[in-house]
Amino acid sequence: MTMIEAVTFRLAPDAREEEFLEADRHAQTEFFYTRRGMLRRTTARNGSEWLILTLWASAEDADACAESSRTDRAVARWAAMLDRTSVTTSRYHTLD
Repeated sequence: MTMIEAVTFRLAPDAREEEFLEADRHAQTEFFYTRRGMLRRTTARNGSEWLILTLWASAEDADACAESSRTDRAVARWAAMLDRTSVTTSRYHTLD
């Protein structure tokens, strides 16, 4: 069953938006889009709140990506720019 993952967050106080966007693009192309089951990933913003929506082929694919992301350098650079106290992740199973 297809799954949608929503991650909301704010940037860390010392993170610059331009650097974050570059790190996000790099992590997306070099890591996320190389993962099995990754169907679509997009980044959006509303004021100081950010959202990343990812569409996965299955929850197992999302779990495998989360596990392998722990040791990836591009993801580590991206994650270092997040205010970790603001990060929330929600998962939704599609109904179709």
